[in-house]
Amino acid sequence: MSDYTDILFEVTAGVARITINRPEKYNAFRGKTCDELIDALHKAAWDRSIGVVVLTGSGDKAFCTGGDQSAHDGGYDGRGLIGLPVEELQGLIREVPKPVIARVNGYAIGGGNVLVTCCDLAIASETAQFGQVGPKVGSVDPGFGTALLARVVGEKKAREIWFLCRRYTAQQALAMGLVNAVVPAAELDAEVDRWCEEIMAMSPTALAIAKRSFNADSDSIRGIGGLGMQALSLYYGTAESHEGVAAFLEKRKPRFRDVGKEGEGK
Repeated sequence: MSDYTDILFEVTAGVARITINRPEKYNAFRGKTCDELIDALHKAAWDRSIGVVVLTGSGDKAFCTGGDQSAHDGGYDGRGLIGLPVEELQGLIREVPKPVIARVNGYAIGGGNVLVTCCDLAIASETAQFGQVGPKVGSVDPGFGTALLARVVGEKKAREIWFLCRRYTAQQALAMGLVNAVVPAAELDAEVDRWCEEIMAMSPTALAIAKRSFNADSDSIRGIGGLGMQALSLYYGTAESHEGVAAFLEKRKPRFRDVGKEGEGK
């Protein structure tokens, strides 16, 4: 891909910046967005002049809010088991042989929260918010979004995040270990630049070995995710999942436990 529509890609002083550029959708991703992110990550991965990758969202409201629900009707609008190649995207963030930093400038919700989890490092604005919404909208991330999250923040906290779907401030995310640093919004770029500058001074081979060593301990989660995505593709075909999407689009509370009650007892 030489021309992107959903993302921005630029390289400056050895730093590749990949920006989800859908601010009108709070940087939610559709199938095309995922494909473009994957393409850009491949470019950054094997360019020897690049030493660090920064992943962020356009504007000041959202880092990423996950899958675009307006493109979800029993499956998203792209390729893969669920119409979004999220397994490939998440895995590639981990495979890139150089540090990937999440620059969290606003909402990191749902699949956006999972992207933060998958990145090697995360630096957040004080205005950032984190959380999951899957069980509210008839979805879940049954791989890195759950199992790796538990490694990052601990089992009890990860279960709380998924079972209650609460919102968490940047400071709360820092306390639970989901991000590495929190700074005022006006200082976010300068802080990210400082981290990038320090990383660029390190041995790239040593960093690549260190990253692969960290990943080796949790790469079994990829298999868990593959199995989970198979189940998720079936779940997306159910009335219960459809109710979650419909309720979100209609801006009402979902009635999950009422789904399927019609016709009972016949």
